[in-house]
Amino acid sequence: MKNLLYCLAFFSLIFVISCSSDDDTPPKEPRTAADVREDFSNLIINDGVNDLALESLVEGVFWNFRIVQPESASSANKRPLIIDLHGGARNMLLDAHKTTSCLILPGMENLDPYIVRPNSSGYQWYDEFNQVQVQALVDMVSQFLDVDTSKIVVMGYSDGGNGSFFFAQFFPEIFSAAIPLASSYDTSSSGGYTKFDIPIYAFHGEEDELFDVEITQGFIDGSINAGSDITFVRVAGLDHFAGCEYETYMPDVEDWLLNHVWN
Repeated sequence: MKNLLYCLAFFSLIFVISCSSDDDTPPKEPRTAADVREDFSNLIINDGVNDLALESLVEGVFWNFRIVQPESASSANKRPLIIDLHGGARNMLLDAHKTTSCLILPGMENLDPYIVRPNSSGYQWYDEFNQVQVQALVDMVSQFLDVDTSKIVVMGYSDGGNGSFFFAQFFPEIFSAAIPLASSYDTSSSGGYTKFDIPIYAFHGEEDELFDVEITQGFIDGSINAGSDITFVRVAGLDHFAGCEYETYMPDVEDWLLNHVWN
């Protein structure tokens, strides 16, 4: 996670410089990664659902997120971690990180994982703000909670599904697998199609009116031909706004993680 510290420090420095004034008041010392980590270590995290806010490196700018902590977690029983990225990322929805009642809960209950659901704060998941937020949360949750760091998964719906593909492509050293749903991530480039270094289990409703299933199928087929390990499930009858209906497929995902990814 050393690159994360440099990324955070650079982000903070640019903010401080851009906001400095011409008066003689000495600028405040910027917050450091150590400050953020200390603040996280002081959060009270109980078993079950915890809705939290953490000041980032930029003073006055907060990350809002939900952590679901399994009762069984301990230093002797470290649990998987699922980073769950919500849809509608460009919308400023104050409670977007609190919508875990369907799909992931209880869909993933057999894994008994930690679940971390960050709020996008109106930025796309691939924007710098959220690249930093997601990496930082993985870093701190892994450091201070009982997480099995070999079993970290990124998952998401719609914009969150595109974010899952993005993090699978650019941060395979962090995640062991990705689970995008109802997404449309362009894997093509002038050099061909993206080969993902981690396995992916993707879902898409055949009646999706925002992201055409055939376009998504084409992106995925191209990446499979490039050597990617992708399982793609087309779900008959589901449109883009039927996210909770995918919950019935989560036992298949659990089995895939346990027997294909982590075995």
